[in-house]
Amino acid sequence: MEKIAPIHVIGGGMAGSEAAWQAASLGVPVILHEMRPQTGTFAHQTDGLAEMVCSNSFRSDDDEQNAVGLLHWEMRALDGLVMASADAHSLPAGGALAVDREPFSRWITERLAAHPLITIERGEIAGLPPAEWDSVIVATGPLTSPALAQAVQGLTGEDGLAFFDAIAPIVHFESVDLSRAWFQSRYDKGETEAERTAYLNCPMDRAQYEAFIDALLAAEKTEFKDWERDTPYFEGCLPIEVMAERGRETLRFGPLKPVGLTNPHAPEVKPHAVVQLRRDNALGTLFNIVGFQTKMKYGAQAKVFRMIPGLENAAFARLGGIHRNTFLNSPRLLDDRMRLRARPALRFAGQVTGVEGYVESAAMGLLAGRMAAAERLGRDLPPPPPTTAMGALVNHITGGAEARTFQPMNVNFGLFPPLPEARGGRRGRKERYRGYTDRAKADLAAWRDAAALAPAPA
Repeated sequence: MEKIAPIHVIGGGMAGSEAAWQAASLGVPVILHEMRPQTGTFAHQTDGLAEMVCSNSFRSDDDEQNAVGLLHWEMRALDGLVMASADAHSLPAGGALAVDREPFSRWITERLAAHPLITIERGEIAGLPPAEWDSVIVATGPLTSPALAQAVQGLTGEDGLAFFDAIAPIVHFESVDLSRAWFQSRYDKGETEAERTAYLNCPMDRAQYEAFIDALLAAEKTEFKDWERDTPYFEGCLPIEVMAERGRETLRFGPLKPVGLTNPHAPEVKPHAVVQLRRDNALGTLFNIVGFQTKMKYGAQAKVFRMIPGLENAAFARLGGIHRNTFLNSPRLLDDRMRLRARPALRFAGQVTGVEGYVESAAMGLLAGRMAAAERLGRDLPPPPPTTAMGALVNHITGGAEARTFQPMNVNFGLFPPLPEARGGRRGRKERYRGYTDRAKADLAAWRDAAALAPAPA
């Protein structure tokens, strides 16, 4: 049999790690390029692959009523490496899938390094890959190096699209005042006691909430450069002070909503607002403040966040931050196999394509790896049906979205084709969502079986 040429994967984040694993699992050699530690970023803390740089949550794991939970199910059904590590290193988080971030990354790094068909090369790919690399997956994520981003922009002739993404702070658990805070998941959601008590809750009365909003609005913020000032935020990851600027009640109907919770320290008093913290590691020594992405300067963060009841003496393992994310105008630039129309040897995956979120990024890496491997093996692998979570996402970024107004998107049922009436199209929301997930699971299984890949015969 003729020797199979390698696929080059640029970027060792969620998407790149998943792409490399999938291609190698199908018998195709992979060279995985990761610029860290030789070239670092301000957001990464380690040189590990698939490092989680923001939240440690993969969000809802409900595969019957939630689109991201369905995406989890689909990735598990396709032997996804990222989901395998997430399941192996999960933390109690109510109905969500939260992950112990350091062992999660370490496990993936070790699995990739041990695979006989994967070679990991450390160092930055500055500019476009060499022309002799005839199959490349660019999975550099939102922190694409400037040299590569500029080269891609020059190749496509497109102006770069970008948005700001913010990071939430992490608190040492031992510094939380448990005489004021309590453990409870909203509506006591979860099947185990650990799930039902996965969140730390800090209540605010009206006066405390109003003072907190005043402080948020007055706090010193990070200043943007002139060329960054008109860059939009991603709506699903807004800084908390930006939400506050939209109205004093915005946070009470967002991350600080006081519903589904009872304060055991004062059960007769309904909180005006509640700040939640979610476990960030298996030891339970670190908790991140849910929804508290911020662009406040460090000194202001410590002062403002210590106004929260229970966090008066908070010690921070990491304060929040903000960074500029870049992404392609994928509906205009990519075909339905995720290849760059201007240079089909380049295939893109992950957040750089305009999907948002860890799981969505990894899912696009999974598809890119399988598509690239199929191409190497002389096959053509079409995308999954748009009735599936993966298919809906790839359809959105490669033509389903309006290119003129394209913005990053999480997976959601609004991306799915409507259900026929007989399958729940005119029923209640729960029945409709179950109709979406039942249909998706059947269609994904059929696609998987029809697209079963093996090395091409000699």
